[in-house]
Amino acid sequence: MYLIVTKTFPPEIGGMQNLMWSLANELSKNYMIKVFADYQENHQLFDEQVSFSIERVGGIKLLRKFRKAQLIKEFIKKNKLKGIIADHWKSLEHLKTNLKKICLIHGKEINHKKGSSLNKRILNVLDNVEIIVANSQYTKDLAIRLGVKDDKIKIINPGVVPVEELSKKTLSKVENLLKYKSPRLITVSRLDKRKNHEKIIMALRNLKQIYPSIVYICVGYGDEEENIKKLVAELGLQPQVMFFKNISNELKNALVAKSNVFVMPSVTYKASVEGFGIAYIEAAQYGVPSIGGKDGGASDAIEHEKTGLICDGNELDEIYFSINSILENNKYLEYGKNAKDNSPKFQWNEIIKEYKKILN
Repeated sequence: MYLIVTKTFPPEIGGMQNLMWSLANELSKNYMIKVFADYQENHQLFDEQVSFSIERVGGIKLLRKFRKAQLIKEFIKKNKLKGIIADHWKSLEHLKTNLKKICLIHGKEINHKKGSSLNKRILNVLDNVEIIVANSQYTKDLAIRLGVKDDKIKIINPGVVPVEELSKKTLSKVENLLKYKSPRLITVSRLDKRKNHEKIIMALRNLKQIYPSIVYICVGYGDEEENIKKLVAELGLQPQVMFFKNISNELKNALVAKSNVFVMPSVTYKASVEGFGIAYIEAAQYGVPSIGGKDGGASDAIEHEKTGLICDGNELDEIYFSINSILENNKYLEYGKNAKDNSPKFQWNEIIKEYKKILN
C-alpha cells in the first residue's frame, strides 16, 4: 500500500487538485492506495464514488498539519506500507518516518531566496526525501539553484485526461456566441498578474487594426478581474474581449475547441511562477496551439515553432509579434495539428508509467 498525503484534493477545484486526484486514481489501478487529504465541504458524495480510501482531516488550519501528521503516524504503525507520495514539501514537514518518501515540486512553492528561513525549511524536508518529482525542466533547474540535490530529482510532467467528445449542442452554442468573430484567441486560467492578461489585451489594441473581427476569450476569475476589465474599457476593446466564469467544463472545453490560439505568456511575479502549464496540453488535445512565456516550464509543454511559440512575456512587442506570426498565413493550423499529434504523450496512461518506475 502507498499513502498519498495532500493538502489539495477534489471536490475542491484547481490544477493541483486535478493533478493529485488523477495521480491517485491512476495508481489505484495497480496499487493499494490510501489518501490523507484536507477536509472539504460536501466531500462525502465525491469520496463515496472513488475506488480507494480517503481520510479527511479538518480542524483549525494552524493545528491541522500537526493533527494530520499524528493520524498518519498512527496509520503507519498499524499497516504495512511501501511508501508515501506527497503533493508539497509542507505535507511532509511534520511527518517523521523511515518509509520511502516521494515529494512533488511544482515551481512557486519552492521559489524562495536561497538562505532564507523558508528555503532552509524546504531543504530540510527535501533532504529527507528519497525521490523528488519536478513537473518540468525549469522546476528542476530552479530547485538545484536553490540548493536541492540534483541526483534526487526526476522530471515527470503532469498528465492530462483524454478529452471527451463534445456535444453538438454545446459546440453550436459556442459557434453562435462567436459568430463573425475571427481569429479567436483564448486564455483559460486564474485572472492574476502571473498569467499576463494585461499585455495580451494591450497587444490586442494593435492586432485589431490587422484583424478587425479578432476576439479574445478570457475564461476564469481572480484578483485581477476588475483591473483587466477596466483596461479593456479604457482601450475601447469591449467588442473584442469576452469574459466567462463559473461555466461548465463542457462549455469551457467547447470555447477552447472553437478557438484558434491559446495564449498564456506567463511571467514570474514576485515568487509566483508557471511551473509547467497543463492548460497548454489541454488546448493541444483539441488541435489548438499555444503561445507561452519563457519564464517557467511552458517549454516542456510547447515545442517552439512546432506546437506553438515561446516568447518573453515581459516584452509587449514579443507578445504582439508571436500572436501576429502564428495568425499570419493561418500558421496556427499547422501548429495545431502538431500539438494534437504530440498531446498523447502527456496522457495519464503514459505519464503513470514514469511513476511506476520509481515506485517499483
